[in-house]
Amino acid sequence: MSMLYSAADLVFDTVKECILTGELQGGELISEGDIAKRLEVSRTPVREGFLRLEAAGWMRLYPKKGALILPIADGEAEAVVEARYLVETHAVRRIVQSDSATERVVSELLDSVARLQALRHSNDTADFAAEDAAFHGIIVQAGTNPILADFYSTLRDKQRRMSALSLARNPRAVGADILNDHEELVDAVRRKDVEGFAEAIWLHMRSVHGLPPLPQPDRVRT
Repeated sequence: MSMLYSAADLVFDTVKECILTGELQGGELISEGDIAKRLEVSRTPVREGFLRLEAAGWMRLYPKKGALILPIADGEAEAVVEARYLVETHAVRRIVQSDSATERVVSELLDSVARLQALRHSNDTADFAAEDAAFHGIIVQAGTNPILADFYSTLRDKQRRMSALSLARNPRAVGADILNDHEELVDAVRRKDVEGFAEAIWLHMRSVHGLPPLPQPDRVRT
């Protein structure tokens, strides 16, 4: 294994990915021995990887018992949805000021919708959730605000995990809803309808993640 990518890195990345895809659920207890056996490494890098995962907020360690995968905290989904709403709506407001930017973003979003359609037919919920996150990332990156884009990237893992959990509950229905909503979002960008986009994405995120209806946190003016 490369010195630049250690066994502890492997543990961190593998376990984190299992959390994001829902393979490891909140409330589940895992042991150093189980992970060491699965990845064919010693317990020392597993312990180091677990410590990093705990520091990142993905698990809590209990000596001689194991590591508890932390569930999504109360209020966390609400906070993530509101933050994403504000960042993505701001990005669209910037995008639609330019005809060329609007055309480019619409093209990229349509490509993402096509990939989602293919993944839905393959029943690959983990990759579907990742592509769902990529769709929204296209919007944020095109908003040309690097500070907001960096902030948004800190939400991406939480977004992937939330989407994977929603898809696991009812993959066909949730997948169909996501596709329909994404097509509506693309149409709003194409029409340069910022307020319509804001309303659609607010309803989309709350519905997908099973949150009760609430008014938008702001009213977008164009």
